[in-house]
Amino acid sequence: MTYVSLDVAHLALAATLILINGAVSWAFALGLGRTLFINATRMTIQLALIGFVLNWIFEQTSPLWTVALALIMVLVAGYEIVSRLSRRPKGIEVYLLGSGTLLVVGTFATVFTVAGLIGPDPWYQPRYVLPVLGMVLGNAMTGIALTASTLLETAARERPAIEARLSLGADRFTAMAATLRLALKTGLMPILNAMAASGVVSLPGMMTGQILAGLDPIEATKYQIMIMFVIAGATALGVVIAGYATVLLITDARHRLRLDRLHPPSKV
Repeated sequence: MTYVSLDVAHLALAATLILINGAVSWAFALGLGRTLFINATRMTIQLALIGFVLNWIFEQTSPLWTVALALIMVLVAGYEIVSRLSRRPKGIEVYLLGSGTLLVVGTFATVFTVAGLIGPDPWYQPRYVLPVLGMVLGNAMTGIALTASTLLETAARERPAIEARLSLGADRFTAMAATLRLALKTGLMPILNAMAASGVVSLPGMMTGQILAGLDPIEATKYQIMIMFVIAGATALGVVIAGYATVLLITDARHRLRLDRLHPPSKV
C-alpha cells in the first residue's frame, strides 16, 4: 500500500471548509473573521515553508542544521507561551521561563525517545529528531502556558489570602501551595484528556499520518502509544518546572508577593 499524493486542488478544496468557521463567527457576531483569515493564512504559509525546510535539512549530513532548527522551534514555542498569558510578568525572565523550560523537557524527551527507544543509526537523524521534538513542544507548550496563566490569575485573585499566609510566617511555596496545585492540575488536563480519548474517540495525528502513509496499523499503534507516554512525561515535567519558576517570578527572596512585577491584565 502506498500513500495518495495531494495536489494544490485538493488543498484548495479542503480550505473551503474554513468557511464553516467564518459562518459561525458571522452568525453569532463573534468578531473572529479577521483572526480566522490571518491564522489560516499563517498556518498555510508556515507549513508550506517548513515542508521545504525539512526536505532540505533531511538531505544534509551535518547535525548543526538540526540543532539550529530545533532551537528556533524552542524559541518560537517560548514566545507563544508568553503571548498566551493574560497577566504577563515584566522583564525578559518570563521569556526565559518559557523557552528554558521547553529546552529542558524537549531535549530530555527527544533524546530519550530517539536514542533510547527508536534507536536509528545515527540517532540524531533529523527525520526522527525534529518530528518527535515538534510533538513534544506542541503539547508541553499548551500545558506550560495553562499552568503559568492559571497561577498568575489565581495569585492576583487570591492575593489577600496568600499575603495573610505570608504574614503569618509561611514561606512563598507554602503560602502558594493551593494555587500551585490548581495550576499544575490545569496544565495537565489537556494531555490527560487526550490520553483518555485516544483510540476510542479519536485516532491521534501521528498514528493517522502513518496509516495514511501505508504503515501497518499495528506498528502505527505502537508508535502512537510510545509517543503519548513520552508527551505525557514531558508535559508533566514541564508544568512542574514552569509552576515553581512562576512562583519565583512573582515573589522575592523575602517571601513577599510581588504582583507589581506583572503587566496590567490583557483585555483580549
